[in-house]
Amino acid sequence: VVTRDDVEEALKAKWQYVKDKEQLLKDLHSQIEETGQRLSVKQGERDYWLEYKNVGSKTQANKIMNLEKDIKEVKDDLHRATEYYRNALKAVKEENDRLVEKHTKLSKEQAPENAVRYLDRNSCREIEENEWLKEEVKMYQKEVNDLKASIQLLEEENISLVTKLIDGRLQNLRV
Repeated sequence: VVTRDDVEEALKAKWQYVKDKEQLLKDLHSQIEETGQRLSVKQGERDYWLEYKNVGSKTQANKIMNLEKDIKEVKDDLHRATEYYRNALKAVKEENDRLVEKHTKLSKEQAPENAVRYLDRNSCREIEENEWLKEEVKMYQKEVNDLKASIQLLEEENISLVTKLIDGRLQNLRV
């Protein structure tokens, strides 16, 4: 025996079962749509990376090669510039050293003249007398050297004469 309440309960259970299945079906449809959207996003990424693999990686490789070539050129330019500036610095240093040496030499040559300008008359006279005395000393030294040479010649001549005299006496003694 089935009662009205049993039938109503069975119908309610069936409706509830159908509603649950419809809800499950709706949930499955929404999950399918989400999965489809994720799939389309992933396919877009896959297409992007395939495009990059086929075309983009080659252009990137070309860019990398060009950049490496540019880096090499910049390094070469840097090396050349460094050598140029090193040589220029060396030349400037040598020129400065030469100019300093020339200036020092000129200053040394002009120093006595500048010093003489600021001396009083007595000091100037003493310097002139000193120069004159130096000339006199040179002349006397020359005379001394000449006299020494004359003395040496005379001594040699004297020795030869004495030697002749002694030889002459020896010969007289032998006779």
